[in-house]
Amino acid sequence: MSKAPSTGADQVRSSAPFDPRAEQHLHRSHVVVAENKRGAQKKGKVKKLDIDEHLMTLEEVCQRHSVSVDAKKPASSEGLSPAVASDRLAIHGPNVLTPPKKKHWIVRFLECLLNLFNILLLLAGFGTYVLFIMDPLNNFQNSYIGGILIGVAFLNGFIEFYQLQKSASVLESFMNMIPAKCTVIRNSQTRQLPAAELVPGDLVYVRLGDKIPADLYMFHVADLKVDNSSLTGESDPQERATENTQKNPLEATNLCFNGTLAVSGEGYGIVVATGDSTVLGQIAGLTTAEVKRESPLTLEIERFCKIISFFAFSTAVVFFFVSLFKSGNFSYSLSFAIGILVAWVPQGLPATVTMLLTIAAKRMASRQVLVKDLTGVETLGAITMLCTDKTGTLTRNQMTVTNLWVDGKMFVAGPTAGEELALDDSVPGVMEIVYMSALCSRAKFDRTDAPVEKRGIIGDATESGLLRFVGKKLATIDKVHDQFPKRFDLPFNSDTKTHTSIHRMPHKTGPLTLFMKGAPERVLRNCASILRDGQPVDMTEAHRDEFTKAYEAMAGKGHRVLAFAQLQMHGEVYGEEHVFTKEELVRMDYQKVGLCFVGLVSLEDPPKHGVREAVGRLRTAGIKVVMVTGDHPLTAEAIARKINLVVGDTRASLARRTNRDPDDVPDAEATAVVVHGEEIAGMTDEDWDAVFAKDEIVFARTSPKDKLEIVKRAQALGHIVGVTGDGVNDSPALKKADLGIAMNQSGSDVSKEAAAMILLDDNFASTVAGITEGRLIFVNLKKSIQYAVSHIIPEVVPYLLYVVVPIPLALTAIQILVIDLGFELLAALSYAWEPPETTEGLMALAPRKPVTDDSIAALRRKHRDQILAGIAPPAPRGARDPNGDGENLAFPEDEDWVVPSRFRRYAHELRCMADYKYWVELFSGVGGEVLVDAEVLSWAYLEAGVIECVGALTTFFVVLGWGFGIDVATAVYAQADGRYFMPHSPDLVLPDGSLLSGDLQWEALKQAQSAFYLAVLVIQMWNLFTCKARIRLPWGWFMFQNKKTWISLAAGVFFGFLIVYTPFMNALFGTSMNLNPAYLSIPMAFGFLLLIYGTLRRAFMGRFAPYKTNKEIRGLQMYETSYSLANLHNAV
Repeated sequence: MSKAPSTGADQVRSSAPFDPRAEQHLHRSHVVVAENKRGAQKKGKVKKLDIDEHLMTLEEVCQRHSVSVDAKKPASSEGLSPAVASDRLAIHGPNVLTPPKKKHWIVRFLECLLNLFNILLLLAGFGTYVLFIMDPLNNFQNSYIGGILIGVAFLNGFIEFYQLQKSASVLESFMNMIPAKCTVIRNSQTRQLPAAELVPGDLVYVRLGDKIPADLYMFHVADLKVDNSSLTGESDPQERATENTQKNPLEATNLCFNGTLAVSGEGYGIVVATGDSTVLGQIAGLTTAEVKRESPLTLEIERFCKIISFFAFSTAVVFFFVSLFKSGNFSYSLSFAIGILVAWVPQGLPATVTMLLTIAAKRMASRQVLVKDLTGVETLGAITMLCTDKTGTLTRNQMTVTNLWVDGKMFVAGPTAGEELALDDSVPGVMEIVYMSALCSRAKFDRTDAPVEKRGIIGDATESGLLRFVGKKLATIDKVHDQFPKRFDLPFNSDTKTHTSIHRMPHKTGPLTLFMKGAPERVLRNCASILRDGQPVDMTEAHRDEFTKAYEAMAGKGHRVLAFAQLQMHGEVYGEEHVFTKEELVRMDYQKVGLCFVGLVSLEDPPKHGVREAVGRLRTAGIKVVMVTGDHPLTAEAIARKINLVVGDTRASLARRTNRDPDDVPDAEATAVVVHGEEIAGMTDEDWDAVFAKDEIVFARTSPKDKLEIVKRAQALGHIVGVTGDGVNDSPALKKADLGIAMNQSGSDVSKEAAAMILLDDNFASTVAGITEGRLIFVNLKKSIQYAVSHIIPEVVPYLLYVVVPIPLALTAIQILVIDLGFELLAALSYAWEPPETTEGLMALAPRKPVTDDSIAALRRKHRDQILAGIAPPAPRGARDPNGDGENLAFPEDEDWVVPSRFRRYAHELRCMADYKYWVELFSGVGGEVLVDAEVLSWAYLEAGVIECVGALTTFFVVLGWGFGIDVATAVYAQADGRYFMPHSPDLVLPDGSLLSGDLQWEALKQAQSAFYLAVLVIQMWNLFTCKARIRLPWGWFMFQNKKTWISLAAGVFFGFLIVYTPFMNALFGTSMNLNPAYLSIPMAFGFLLLIYGTLRRAFMGRFAPYKTNKEIRGLQMYETSYSLANLHNAV
């Protein structure tokens, strides 16, 4: 324990009663701090931090905040009374920060409005007004067409804005569901309270994994380290002490700041500031400076929008000049260019994407899954590897002592059967372990006025299990810490993997006894003797063999195993007044001083309900599930075999089964591998490739650094990595992963801070539902895009034929808009509610970006090209080059890599796109499935788009021919002449010699255009159903399950017929109510043809290019329980 500031007494108690004037002074200081913060935000800087407790003694701090503490026995401190705490809460307010200033809703709306597609519509709208100003008489229709175009852009922006606002409010309410709690001492009782209820003067206990809830003055610490990176940018953990020599509060060693994280040890502190008065609250804009990276799906959508916009703008410009060259009419050519521009834009796409993600987030929220970032929903569906912690994630985190190995014998702590030995307290070593479990521990009961079995325990699962065990063994459990007071404590950390404490427990040679518990191999390594018949004897190889046999027997059952050792410290060296330091214990040669091994204890932490089935379903979905744990390899492997994570053979298990030496078993024969954390530092690139090539992987005895390295190595191979965990040791990997998933109930504040998704009910099986939802999002979005872009060809081709052939204009710009908005927008949005084609279909398919030898090679080539082009940072000297020229990957030592500009990155991307290999790899599927691939483009532009265009043009010319006697040749002649198809055109000579007046020509064109418009609508209705099937044939009940499909159809038909068969709409949109509905039988026939073609196409692809399903995994235990069945129905 670090030495407290000298105050003349270990126990500091303020004799001053509660002073309202002091409270008013503190309240005024809080107000000043808040005003300073607001002023600093305006000026862009922060005034001098208003905190000076770090310069005070403990007694002075206690006097200022009217609180009493016991520095020697902090857990016995009195703390504030509930009445005083309530009064202070009323004065100072809740311990929450004022929310950061949000963007004004107008700014957010403008961001939604000014996306690429809407900008094109706005340009088209303003262009029509330019035409109207140039020639109001002949362009009167543009007076409202321009308004409609601009209105469409605003409507698109509003839909996206509304959904984003709604999603933000829902996610904000979800974030409030995560209770920020802390451990507080009030009225001499330790309790957990919401952090918002903290007040100045409260006594707070913090430990490994906690988020500091307020600014604390530390008066007792034990190896406490905090991560101040979020506050100061300091990446290394900072050690805390009770003494301080620094004047700068940010450098003070006796302060812990609100929002920072405890990454090691434990401590007790006095709350000196809450809410906006904390250092975090005083630093303006600290938490709002981070810029999040866009998700892969967002980048794909943006790329698609850029491509479509490029084609739209290029086509409009090119044919504007073509039209201008042929006609010489600027107004006519500009009107034509605007029509093409509008035809290219799929208006419903941005709103569809937002709707899909919002609906998915709501579905996941109903299953107790909180998505902190909306785009994290789709990332789930792309996961190829899920790295998961064991304790608390796959297991229940409810440890129960099962076995003790002492005095060379194995004892059962619970009921026995057969030849098992019941635990006997008289056996040498049993009571020593009992006392060590009680004293060398940070776990504590939350109360002392109830029987042990009815008490709650504050502490981690392992120490809680030990404390529950010894509570039944020791009648004096509540007094044991007073009987043997702690002199020093070095808590467990991931480096030493041991917990060491020193107590005043007299023995023959001195007053002090050292206890050590932790990883068995680490503890045994420190021991020179072993306890036998109550006496320490020298450790021999026979003893080590007995230890190994017992250890493997315990760990082989999947139990967590701890070793216990003790050292009776010699009084001449370690007397009563000896002051211990952390450095002294770290450097101590325990074998030399005689540390004695006492025994082993195993604790069982059974797997959670439903985990076995969830892991099995993830594996059958083609996702590589990897266990990354700090437990012993045997324990990890045993649990992995219970939960379907490992069903094959490792080299060791294969050797045992075939009676061979493990070294004689070829690595290729083993399908599973268990990697010890100590091996990771020495693994080469080839070693990592060999490990990740295995079907079943377990990493054991890992540190946080090891977990982070595992994630980085997997991502380097192209894996999209998800990481689940609940402990502080999981947080670096959670943050680095493509998607970090934390547990809410058992998870530490650190892990929840780092994760992008939180399982509110700690149900691992919820990840299956999340991944299914993520895959469904991608598939539905792809269906929606495939459907939406299919109508571009029948909208663009008439304009091209209008100039090139020419034929009469089959579709006007305003009619294109009512196609896109009257039906297409609703139809495209209906895919947001589309159910999966089969119950298990999505999870039977391989991940959309599977990692293969070809994908790894392509990824490495791409990375190499980026390095050589200066786009990516240089590789370390000697890094492997897929082309065999490793040195080319490193820059000369005297050159520094400079972050490339945006222009340089764009130029590199354009150079890559100019290479045909880029498109070959993109559409060949080497890098996995993309949002807009060759199949989508082929369907939209070469197949369905052409069928729709032919069907609509056929309808157009049938109306002209059958209704008015104008054949195709006559129509082309009349349009080329330039005088016909207007209200006051000269008479047109028909093929039979009859004449057609100008008014009838105008009516013929309006009816033909109306027919073309309705033909596109009708064929797209059939296409709406055809695009539903990407896995199955487009026949079956799944085609009709989506109720929103029928709503969109009804709305589309109503709006379409309203446009054509309403006189008022005829004037606005240039349609004719005189069109005979019988002509719609033509597009109905083409729509049915499209469905038949889609069926044959899907059957052909299913025969010659089927979707790849995952291979069957033999040995999975997938028999169902009532619990797994309930979770299965929730996941579907």
